[in-house]
Amino acid sequence: MNTVTVGNVEFGGGKLVLIAGPCVLEGFERSLLIGRRAKEIAERLNMPYIFKASFDKANRSSIKSFRGPGLVEGLKILADIKRELNVPIVTDIHESYQAQPVAEVADILQIPAFLCRQTDLLIAAAKTGKVVNVKKAQFLSARDMSNVVDKLRTQTEKILLTERGTSFGYNNLVVDMRGLPIMRGFNCPVIFDGTHSVQLPGGAGTSSGGQREFVEPLVKAACAVGVDGLFLEVHDNPAEGLSDGANMIALDNLEQLLTSALKVHEAIQ
Repeated sequence: MNTVTVGNVEFGGGKLVLIAGPCVLEGFERSLLIGRRAKEIAERLNMPYIFKASFDKANRSSIKSFRGPGLVEGLKILADIKRELNVPIVTDIHESYQAQPVAEVADILQIPAFLCRQTDLLIAAAKTGKVVNVKKAQFLSARDMSNVVDKLRTQTEKILLTERGTSFGYNNLVVDMRGLPIMRGFNCPVIFDGTHSVQLPGGAGTSSGGQREFVEPLVKAACAVGVDGLFLEVHDNPAEGLSDGANMIALDNLEQLLTSALKVHEAIQ
């Protein structure tokens, strides 16, 4: 397994890494509160922690949906959170021109699932020299991700792959656990996105629904199969979340979820 290092966090070295934060930045204070509580929980459990949040959700279901503060204000908020928490940061990019300015703040550039085959976007992200995390598209098989890895490897070896569910008919996702060892077979650390995997895309008409009650069993199953990190969207009050509220995990429930996941992860080491 090729290890990937981000600051003092190592993927693929045996420890389960936590990537957690709100779906989208909801101002500095609330986003910082969420990140601070997630970090405290991770430290109690001896888990390496990375903060995540999007500055722009460019693929929302409705034109009326909240997208976030945008590139300029979003990067300022992310930089401030990074300084306050002293942890690495991951955020999405949607267009090639965003790669360089985002790389000045973020430690990991994330390629959204819908865009994982966009060659120019992948190359732009890889050329920054930062770690690139690619979410497997809902419409791709795990084996198809080998082509994504080949594109990135023309520029970098700092590659992470994330499983986030596969389309199963309309407005539904399933997780094929075979995909985790298949993608690890590309010599890349693999992350399991437990909250997007329970999304019901577009299931609420003008927004996505979700089934957060299935996050824990899926996370434990992924840990049993073998993963290098967990990606979880968390919120102090998911009902108030401005994006993906239906599948975000309440911070009050995060420690119990991670404790269960770690027991499984440690059992298979």
